[in-house]
Amino acid sequence: MLWRATSGIELKTPAEVEAMRVVGRMAGESLCMVDDLIRPGLTTDEIDAAVHEDTLRRGAIPAPLHYVGTGGTVPYPRSVCTSVNEVVCHGVPGPRRLAPGDIVNVDITHIFDGFHGDTSATFYVGEPSPEARLVTEVARLCLDAGVAQVRPGARLGDIGAAIQELAESWGCSVVRDFVGHGIGRRFHEEPKVEHYGARGRGVRLRPGMIFTIEPMINLGGHRTRVLDDGWTAVTADGSLSAQFEHTVLVTSTGAEILTQRPRALRNSERFAAQPR
Repeated sequence: MLWRATSGIELKTPAEVEAMRVVGRMAGESLCMVDDLIRPGLTTDEIDAAVHEDTLRRGAIPAPLHYVGTGGTVPYPRSVCTSVNEVVCHGVPGPRRLAPGDIVNVDITHIFDGFHGDTSATFYVGEPSPEARLVTEVARLCLDAGVAQVRPGARLGDIGAAIQELAESWGCSVVRDFVGHGIGRRFHEEPKVEHYGARGRGVRLRPGMIFTIEPMINLGGHRTRVLDDGWTAVTADGSLSAQFEHTVLVTSTGAEILTQRPRALRNSERFAAQPR
């Protein structure tokens, strides 16, 4: 039986939730595998190859490969997104070598038994600059702040407001052009999860909803532009950008992170602290 909430949002059945737990754990484990690779000199092509191989080894399929977004015309050419420094999201892997001081977001989505698990983290390449540390740690805190709003009866706007308030309190901005999304058998479903907005507005959350929260936080202004490849989005002003993402289930009492990782990320969380 397919349950539907308001605005065409699917409420997942217990069996579907369990399937989402399985694929979510896989995605989290693959992100830990990437963590073991991150180092100066590594190319984003090498990250892509490692994720592709790891995904297939798990019996899963890389969801980004050949994906065409809503209204898009250009299939995504790789198995993972790698977004370095000023790249906000959807960075296409290539020959670029990571340099000391870079930050790189790696965004992984697996398909397993017909369900999607979507997660990302921003990694430090060597020692971060104060600016790189600030935007990365603010992005990490913003994800935590958004997840903390998830509970039955809350509204989608509560998530966006909490993220925007926190980011702007640190002098950063929240990207408007790209948002979180419902997820399940399809990569992108309703609802759209904006990472900015006002409390008390938007769809009311109900148990069984599953969606991503994935705030993209910029050191400068919030505006973005997409490069000629049709995918790579960068900050319009060239400032640094960072992102963290989890797939989240609304439970009867709060939230369950379906893409929780089995361990801390050595190249990300070792610098985790209040921004300064």
